[in-house]
Amino acid sequence: MSEALDVDRLRAETPGCERVNHLNNAGAALPPTIVTDAVIDHIECETMVGGYEAQAEASTRLDAVYTSIGTLIGAPAAQIALVESASEGWSRAFSAIAFTRPFGPSDRILVSAAEYASNVLPIMQVAQRTGARLEFIPDNDTGTVDVEAFTAMLDSDVAMVAITHCPSQNGLINDVAGIGAVLAGSGAWYVVDGCQAVGQIPVDVSAIGADFYSVTGRKWLRGPRGTGFLHASARALEMLEPFPLDLHSATWLADGYQIRPGGRRFEYWEKSYAAVLGLGAAVDYALHWGVESLQARIDELASTARNGLGDIDGVTVRDRGVQQTGIVTFTHDRVPARRLVEILKSAGINVSLSTPDYARHDFDGHGIDGLVRVSPHAYNIDVEIKRLLDVVVTAER
Repeated sequence: MSEALDVDRLRAETPGCERVNHLNNAGAALPPTIVTDAVIDHIECETMVGGYEAQAEASTRLDAVYTSIGTLIGAPAAQIALVESASEGWSRAFSAIAFTRPFGPSDRILVSAAEYASNVLPIMQVAQRTGARLEFIPDNDTGTVDVEAFTAMLDSDVAMVAITHCPSQNGLINDVAGIGAVLAGSGAWYVVDGCQAVGQIPVDVSAIGADFYSVTGRKWLRGPRGTGFLHASARALEMLEPFPLDLHSATWLADGYQIRPGGRRFEYWEKSYAAVLGLGAAVDYALHWGVESLQARIDELASTARNGLGDIDGVTVRDRGVQQTGIVTFTHDRVPARRLVEILKSAGINVSLSTPDYARHDFDGHGIDGLVRVSPHAYNIDVEIKRLLDVVVTAER
């Protein structure tokens, strides 16, 4: 179900709007009341009856979280795993690949030029110890992953490809479906980081063709921190074994073990069920409004911010790509990014600082040592964008 956006209602259902101009939704969004209530209600239930007992009482609602996520991303609920973050989901996918078919000196691992540090660092670790080669796929002249260059790089020695759907530091949307189409039938494992995508743009994992798609709950979905999910393809579920297993992901038999069917094999026994219910409430909330409607509103606000920032003397908007997201990044010729973030926060405006250690290859390749990142959500309003622009105009005074 979706309905036309009622921004007044969105703000009324987001109590934080009364206290702060929150333009840091690419970091962690303000949750709506329905999310907070879901978390608190379950914690109160645990207080009264016990943790295991509260989980049992909520079993139907907990199962419904998988169904809601499947609806959101166009996937069977059985292929979903609930995890603590996008990084945790990505790591479990990578661990399964490395455990099932260990990397060696003859293997190449290709990643996007804008890939996030938490994805590149474990690949670097494995490459350093196994001799596998890490290679960056170049961008095209629009700033997105060059699918033609990637096609030329692809050979039988490519063991894995990792792409960030929407990088956190440059506002673009990579052609993950185009990469997936090139990879089809190649045998290489394909892992996509959807951390900044789900909740602000429509996502259909079947069209993307990735073996794994990892997502966080705290950003555009407006869920609790410490939540996320991982989608695993049918191929991944058939061919890969998660590592390490625990008593939730497998059963200890008298003569060995049996791995649990479906995506839940990538889960562990212990998790915050209060947070899971909060994530479910957040997903249902996004489905209620409709991701397309949310995207249109986010794009409108982001465009206002980009255009306004671009008109300010000394400011350079750093976003790239043909199609852009709600992430707006910029630098100021005379005010360092870190100082700008401090000035904005002192004015009650939440933004974030992006530094080279988040995406070293991308920052170094463009000669940038820091960015201010602005990321409005559908509940933000034009006056909040104007306030941002006013503060940036006077920042160097």
